[in-house]
Amino acid sequence: MSLSFQFSVFGWLQSSQPLNSQLTHHCQSSPPLTYSSPLPNPLTKPTTFNLSSSYSTIDRSWRARVSFFPAFLKKGKDAKVLKEELLEAIDPLDRGADAIPEDQQRVNEIARKLEAVNPTKEPLKSDLLNGKWELLYTTSQSILQTQRPKLLRSKTNYQAINADTLRAQNMESWPFFNQVTADLTPLSAKKVAVKFDFFKILGLIPVKAPERARGELEITYLDEELRVSRGDKGNLFILKMVDPSYRVPV
Repeated sequence: MSLSFQFSVFGWLQSSQPLNSQLTHHCQSSPPLTYSSPLPNPLTKPTTFNLSSSYSTIDRSWRARVSFFPAFLKKGKDAKVLKEELLEAIDPLDRGADAIPEDQQRVNEIARKLEAVNPTKEPLKSDLLNGKWELLYTTSQSILQTQRPKLLRSKTNYQAINADTLRAQNMESWPFFNQVTADLTPLSAKKVAVKFDFFKILGLIPVKAPERARGELEITYLDEELRVSRGDKGNLFILKMVDPSYRVPV
């Protein structure tokens, strides 16, 4: 197993004027007419209605109703519902290995909605980030090892992060148990630069990582159960917390 292959496997740290009545003039100039009911007294001031005021009142009332309903209809889903939708969408995809482009698009759309309601605005300062996470879904083909037969693919992948020591570790399960550790350098409150230092082949044989073994990782959603991250190569990672007490080797 070549080192270049190992690097590809672990490279996942990565909006008109009003009309006036002329009734008086009409009554004086017109010939007498006979009506079944008397004419209005031309000297009596006609009853007027302030139509503009009435329409204004109606308009305000209507606008209030109209503005209420769109706000109600546009109210977004909360994080709990979106997480359920996301987990349901990725469940049959074998961590992404069986995803077709339409599946990837749907997962990405739900993830974007979840990221928009991220409760942790500064994940690198949060204790929720610390610990061992299990990978549930990714678009990274090197992580999924889709070029290998299924029997030779890692059954489970983990990523551990300790924000206090700025250390990270990626781990594979059976059949190869490969690992890699890395130093993290904050670029913002939610983004880090990643510098890999040592690979462990079969979990035992240490190999120093090449200088080019670098990447970036942005944490776009974080709570006590779920983390969504995006790498510098455009890959999406969805992980669940499995051990908040785990410490990455220094």
